[in-house]
Amino acid sequence: MDITQFLAEPGKFNSLESFSTESTLGVANKKEAEEWMKKYMKEMQELQDMLYAGNTHAVLLIFQAMDGAGKDSTIKHVMSGINPQGCQVFNFKQPSAEELDHDFLWRTTKCLPERGRIGIFNRSYYEEVLIVKVHPEILTSQNLPGFGSLDKISDDIWDHRYNSINNFEKHMVLNGTIVIKFFLNVSKKEQADRFLKRIEEPSKNWKFTFSDMEERGYWDEYQKAYERMIKETSTSEAPWYIIPADKKWFMRLAVAEVILQRLKNVGLKYPMLTEKQIAELEKGKQLLINELG
Repeated sequence: MDITQFLAEPGKFNSLESFSTESTLGVANKKEAEEWMKKYMKEMQELQDMLYAGNTHAVLLIFQAMDGAGKDSTIKHVMSGINPQGCQVFNFKQPSAEELDHDFLWRTTKCLPERGRIGIFNRSYYEEVLIVKVHPEILTSQNLPGFGSLDKISDDIWDHRYNSINNFEKHMVLNGTIVIKFFLNVSKKEQADRFLKRIEEPSKNWKFTFSDMEERGYWDEYQKAYERMIKETSTSEAPWYIIPADKKWFMRLAVAEVILQRLKNVGLKYPMLTEKQIAELEKGKQLLINELG
């Protein structure tokens, strides 16, 4: 699979309209996708072992999407074969009072993965240029100097935040974190179908709140906010991948493919042993052989 078809090319992305929500890039059906996923899981397990053993890189996966696009299920399925000891998932919702007393990157910064580990952000600091951009009145409760009322809010605040995000991600990459960002691109019709399932199927009722419908009313505003976000923050260090999300089975496969190819490109390897360590291995081997007779 050519993952460049999902890439929002830095400096060239303009619109989500040029990215399909339903493409499967020739993968015929769910069964074929599941067969590929089995292969991908084995490869991902080995790469995770190398990541942990090498202890020079960390991986940060960021998932952003409209409600109902499938962030939770994608994380669940794609990462199902990963060793849970080396993986952490954080779901960022409405910030707490403590978090509002810090800059907008603070609450996510303290959750960044350590070297050798995989961190997953289900939503992230990008909410600060998405939901806050669609609902700018949120800024008035963030204790920011000069933003106590709506009439004080100008477009400069968004430019400042895009710049802060780009500098933050460049800093992470320079220090060994592999930043992989996904926008799960679902259509408005497919979102409606999924919301109906949440309402009609008792086992899914808990997933639905009427606020989902209220936010759906801002669909066009969110699309514009996502387009601007991707345009301003898809960089060579940390590009965005726009994944077709109308067919969940393909969306999961595409996400797994991107993760695998990005990790392979890093050239992860098991650490080389020193002469002293090799000698200790031989010594330990001989001791065990002698003990077992």
